[in-house]
Amino acid sequence: MAGARAAAAATAGPSASSGNPPPQEPGLGELLEEFSRTQYRAKDCSGTGGSKVERIEKRCLELFGRDYCYSVIQNVNGDICGHYPQHIVFLEYESSEKEKDTFQSTVQVSKLQDLVNRSKTARCRGRFVCPVILFKGKHICRSATLAGWGELYGRTGYNYIFSGGADDAWADSEDITEEDCALRSDTHLFDKVRGYDIKLLRYLSVKYICDLMVENKKVKFGMNVTSSEKVDKAQRYADFTLLSIPYPGCEFFKEYKDRDYMAEGLIFNWKQDYVDAPLSIPDFLTSSLNIDWSQYQSWDLVQQTQNYLKLLLSIINSDDDSGLLVHCISGWDRTPLFISLLRLSLWADGLIHTSLKPAEILYLTVAYDWFLFGHMLVDRLSKGEEIFFFCFNFLKHIISEEFSALKTQRRKSLPARDAGFTLEDICMLRRKDRGSTTSLGSDFSLVMESSPGAAGSFTYEAVELLPAGAQTQASWRKSHSSSPQSVLWNRPQLLEDRLPSHQGLGEAKSSSSSSSNHSDFFRMGSSPLEVPKPRLAALSERETRLQEVRSAFLATYSSTVGLRAAAPSPSGAIGGLLEQFVRGVGLRSTSSSTL
Repeated sequence: MAGARAAAAATAGPSASSGNPPPQEPGLGELLEEFSRTQYRAKDCSGTGGSKVERIEKRCLELFGRDYCYSVIQNVNGDICGHYPQHIVFLEYESSEKEKDTFQSTVQVSKLQDLVNRSKTARCRGRFVCPVILFKGKHICRSATLAGWGELYGRTGYNYIFSGGADDAWADSEDITEEDCALRSDTHLFDKVRGYDIKLLRYLSVKYICDLMVENKKVKFGMNVTSSEKVDKAQRYADFTLLSIPYPGCEFFKEYKDRDYMAEGLIFNWKQDYVDAPLSIPDFLTSSLNIDWSQYQSWDLVQQTQNYLKLLLSIINSDDDSGLLVHCISGWDRTPLFISLLRLSLWADGLIHTSLKPAEILYLTVAYDWFLFGHMLVDRLSKGEEIFFFCFNFLKHIISEEFSALKTQRRKSLPARDAGFTLEDICMLRRKDRGSTTSLGSDFSLVMESSPGAAGSFTYEAVELLPAGAQTQASWRKSHSSSPQSVLWNRPQLLEDRLPSHQGLGEAKSSSSSSSNHSDFFRMGSSPLEVPKPRLAALSERETRLQEVRSAFLATYSSTVGLRAAAPSPSGAIGGLLEQFVRGVGLRSTSSSTL
């Protein structure tokens, strides 16, 4: 491995939010266009597309070098892993004068290279344990899950044949005898390959392994194609702290898209046959979080993502010096979701990447955490599985101080703010980028973008499209879903519920027949690509920074990728009337084409 060192002086942090649009990172549009055009493959980095990828990788190295001294694990032509960056960054220590001598890595990069080469066959698709974030001297790593016997035998056999019989990926002259080479039983092969995986984890001081799979083993065509640490029969990973935190796969995010990108009230169907991994977290990791984990199957997508992120933040922010590994199956959908949220949350607290501005940290996490680690955005967009968009739109749900990793900061409960979009904001978007402002349930209730707390109870706010003065009991009604993956809930609310007011737009009023009712209805809606306007109220530094990142993402995404609108499905006369009004004012196109 060719080592490369880089360190740069820190630059000034982002300024307070102003009335001007958030600055966009040069090349971010090009990055998203390339990302939505093709999946990154290290071996394909040649020609015109290769020059674009080279610029992207060069920019990532520059951004990492602002705050860290690092070495590079060379992965030219995907020799180590076909869907990992050509230049894999290994952060050694922070380069600022204050932190340089505090948390200095003791890892020898040449040793790390050797362990990577030997352990890569242990995990699905060769996606080995890779450190991607450095926080307090701890490595936050990502990978795929453990490979099953089929892939393991296939890869080792392929390597053996095409290396002329010299299987250097796992052979070790000190440990393997001639008898071992001749027999290579299942147990022996797993012992050797997973043994190197464990050595790599220990070398990176990783103690905590968080498994996001909803299965114990991934099954295709009746065969186990992957495994996981939690079901390793030989208990090889018993010395690690294993957490099973099942999280829906990318397929579930088609439901998110089909509901016009409304995550509130969207609940995964845990009763499906293939879901067999229970939530399992050691008690000592949950005692301080004040979360009722027994209710996890009743959480909607917002609440589940929030609570899992709180758990990961509490682990890495503990006094323990151990690192963390996060993985799903292949490690390129759910894994980058949480890696990206961790990076952005810690950055917003001023704890990592301290010199990067909002547009710069956005570029880094999109390019490195998603694109260069092989997320298949093209395929996901074609199927409507928009987990990538969900990640950055979700930033509005983690702006409060309860997600802060700053221990010295006094945590205060912030008053609830309107996280929705105003009619004036919607009108600022170009017509092709205007998404639906509503997501109608069976009772025509409009769910606001406030999310419930950590407890398992449902506390959504809603505005009922009922005649003024209607008195209804708050009750939950189960809605129909287009897929067995989700269960939707909405709750009728009294019309007297207070609505957020906006200057120049007046107070929301209830009326089932007047035109003012329509304008109030749309004011409370949410256009996913809408760039939020700065508020007059003073914002915390964390909230300001995350809002700027989200705004920069929405602005660039709307001009490059856009959203795929769900096909309208009016239900009854009121629904049909509303759909006609939506199309009439240009807030929804007449077809389901890209907005």
